[in-house]
Amino acid sequence: MTDKLKGQLKFLAEADKMKNVSRQTLLMDKSREETDAEHSWHFALMAMTLYEYAGFEVDLDRVIRMAIVHDLVEIYAGDTFAYDAKGYEDKEQREREAADKLFAMLPGALAKEYRALWEEFDRMDTPDSRYAAAIDRLQPFLSNYATDGHTWVKHGVYADKVYARMAPIETALPELWPFVERVIKENIEKGRIKRP
Repeated sequence: MTDKLKGQLKFLAEADKMKNVSRQTLLMDKSREETDAEHSWHFALMAMTLYEYAGFEVDLDRVIRMAIVHDLVEIYAGDTFAYDAKGYEDKEQREREAADKLFAMLPGALAKEYRALWEEFDRMDTPDSRYAAAIDRLQPFLSNYATDGHTWVKHGVYADKVYARMAPIETALPELWPFVERVIKENIEKGRIKRP
């Protein structure tokens, strides 16, 4: 077995740990919290399914690749809840250190490719990464919608924070934005999202 193949297999075994990284988001059937691996799979499926609604041209293959790698670093860095201001204080540092450790397991070209996709996703500065970011935010939003605002209620989330978090959807998926606004307003009225 070559060193390259050994590295690839080691990376894949390490990536299996994503199946154990819990998120705050409940599954839509409310049975338990989802894992990072489940989130990434759903993100990829949503990107494929909603592709026709993209507000600009995107390379779907690249978006799906971003979906697969975007949360790999959470194997070491842990999942930072979207509305956890304190958790975001050192999130970037934790995730960069995790990326250094994780992507180093791969052979050169593959390590660079995965790291570049992960960094592009984080920067949200290309059409592909903006579409990916919008889908990444829409996925737990739909789960919240299906679970009576579970994480919004659990963490006492304010409306301005939800609007700010969902903002990428307005340009990346403009046809879905009225739905997002309606859901936010309904959940404010029901007391599941706090008024500012």
